[in-house]
This record gives sequence, C-alpha cells and structure tokens, in this order.
Amino acid sequence: MDDRHLIYFADPMCSWCYGFWPVIAAVRAAFGETLPIRLVMGGLRPGVAEPMTDAAKVELRSHWVHVAEASGQSFSDQAMAQPGFTYDTDPAARAVVVIRRERPDLALDYLGAIQHAFYGEGRDVTQEQVLSDILAEVVPGADIGAFQANWASEDARNETWADYAISQKAGVTGFPTLVGGPDESGQYGAVTRGFAPAQQVLPVLADWIGRPMH
Repeated sequence: MDDRHLIYFADPMCSWCYGFWPVIAAVRAAFGETLPIRLVMGGLRPGVAEPMTDAAKVELRSHWVHVAEASGQSFSDQAMAQPGFTYDTDPAARAVVVIRRERPDLALDYLGAIQHAFYGEGRDVTQEQVLSDILAEVVPGADIGAFQANWASEDARNETWADYAISQKAGVTGFPTLVGGPDESGQYGAVTRGFAPAQQVLPVLADWIGRPMH
C-alpha cells in the first residue's frame, strides 16, 4: 500500500512560511488526497515575553521585503507596530494544534488563515480573541467556547511543545521545511528546506509520485 505523504514543518508567524503558502496551496491543488500533508508546528519564537524593540521591528520589516520579492505575498506591519507587541509564536501555534486535533482536515486552512491575518491584514494573532475570530471565519458555526477552553488547556500546551521537540529531533533548523516519505526503506527525505517556488517543488513531487514504491 502506498502510504507516502508530506510532513510540513511550519510556524503560523514565520514570514517565509507565509511566503510559502501559495506553494502549499499549489501542492494541495495538484495532488489532493493522493499526497496528504501532515502538519507539525516548528516553534519559531515560543514563549517570548519581552516586547519587540523598535530596532527589532525595523530589522524584521527589512526581512519581509525579501519574502515579498520572492513570493509575491503582501505584508502589513499593523500588528507589529502596536506599542508593546510581543512576538510570541506559541499562542498561534497552539491554536493550530487544537484545530489539528479536532478537525485535522482544516488544520492547514486554519494555518493559512492565521498567516494571512497576521502578515496580510496586520491582525495580532498572539491574542486569543483574534485567533477565535479567525476560526469563525474558516469554520462558520464553530464552537468558539470549546475552542478557547481547549486552547487554554495544559494538554494543548504540552502537545504544542511536543511538536517543537519533534522538529528539533528531526533536525529541522528553519521554516518552511517540507519532507516526503516513507520510501521503500521507511526513510524520509527533504523536498525543500526553506522557501522554494512552486515551479521547483511541484516537478519534484510529480516525479516522486510517479515512481512506484518498490
């Protein structure tokens, strides 16, 4: 049985992952259920407690220019420009983990919606209410109260930090990282470490899918 799939190591507040979102969308459109994507939270800056300095904001904005040039994605710094903004990636990652547990079919969509909300619309996705609002947009009629309770739970925190540990154990040092497997010996291999355009990623996957497992 062909159980090949992709594992996507990402973070909802990673700018290069936001830039990579159209590529993920293209992969899903091209291969659909024949090549499932398993989502693992990478842990970009979890647990940061100190507000960003003005110098850090300037540096990050300059970094976004490169992402925009490579990906064509648009950026808003409205959230980051708020006084006292703290770039803690854990709340958003934990929200994705909660949805992955309850609605695995929607986890990628929710990840993409958070990325767009933060980078494209300038919404502060470190806040519980913003994450809840985004969920309501992705899943009309979602039980927001249940989501918030699960998001605040110790189980969700532990599961999210377990994701970070998986990323570290897998040797993932940057995001996005996309790997595929298993091959006939049960091994996984990198499709891309870091951003790559769809015209580079799709042919690699098409060739891989076209080859038999044995």
